[in-house]
Amino acid sequence: MKTLCPFGTHRVIEPQGVLPQAADKIDATPVCYDNEIMIDVDVLNIDSASFHQIKEACQHDESKMKDMILSIVKEKGKMQNPVTKSGGMLIGKIKEIGKNIKDSKIHVGEWIATLVSLSLTPLIIDEILSINLENEQVKIKGTAILFETGIFEVIPKDLNQKLVLAALDVCGAPAQVKKLAKPNDTVLIIGAAGKSGLLCSYQAKKMVGIHGKVIGLVNEESQKDLLIELGLCDDILLMDAKKSLDVYQAVSHLTNHKLADVSINVVNVPNTEMTSILATKDNGIVYFFSMATSFTKAALGAEGVKKDVTMMIGNGYTKDHAKITLDILRESKVLHDYFMKRYV
Repeated sequence: MKTLCPFGTHRVIEPQGVLPQAADKIDATPVCYDNEIMIDVDVLNIDSASFHQIKEACQHDESKMKDMILSIVKEKGKMQNPVTKSGGMLIGKIKEIGKNIKDSKIHVGEWIATLVSLSLTPLIIDEILSINLENEQVKIKGTAILFETGIFEVIPKDLNQKLVLAALDVCGAPAQVKKLAKPNDTVLIIGAAGKSGLLCSYQAKKMVGIHGKVIGLVNEESQKDLLIELGLCDDILLMDAKKSLDVYQAVSHLTNHKLADVSINVVNVPNTEMTSILATKDNGIVYFFSMATSFTKAALGAEGVKKDVTMMIGNGYTKDHAKITLDILRESKVLHDYFMKRYV
């Protein structure tokens, strides 16, 4: 008889002694143990950094991407990109509930979105039905396991399922912005036109008030046009986020050399750590939500330029993060309509 662990270590195959996220391989056998929930999976939402890497490696070929995703899941027992080490999340219908799960709000047949990473979620894919290259969603037939400590959200009846999936995949970011941004702050959003960037820009604008400033950084003209259309930023920089000195000088100019109080990095490409750090004032806050972030580059880079900033790793969980993010889509018609058009 297996000794069941609330964190799911009873599913770890190798190496022994680590938690499922750090494991190279986990057991995805579709059996629901007493402290688990088994899910019939409908859609995987691969995280942006991982999806971008897979898409580029497969030269945007959907058939090759299917093969790569199937290979990763078969080898690891979970959807954890071996390059980015990240995963994503899923939506599906509850198939079975272990007898030790005490949660009155769920029942078999309930549609839920998992709020823990696919990089630790036992998963079997029977078939990949389609891959949407635009919204990072992969429709499958398969089975997943949620551990008793795994958080999830019941799909609300007033919002579209795929809309909820797209938003909840990044719900930790805008919820953290709500905690970090203060009235009158200057907030820099690096990658402001992406899914998390738009939600963060909206939340930052709400927090800083009329005397604060939100600066959005994007690298395509169409992204700049989108931010103008949605009205989420006070200033928009059309620049390459990897060119740290150029961005630093531009932010310095916009802020009368004061720089940003808070910088939020949500881009899906590497080598933007120093851009975030240089553009932030001493004693300011840099929040790295991007899965492409290198701790080494950030830590040693800040030291190398004599920058005293507080750097935060993008914890995907903070209290009420799902509610905060879904409420943004309820509050903002322009964001709701854009997300419906883009992700549904």
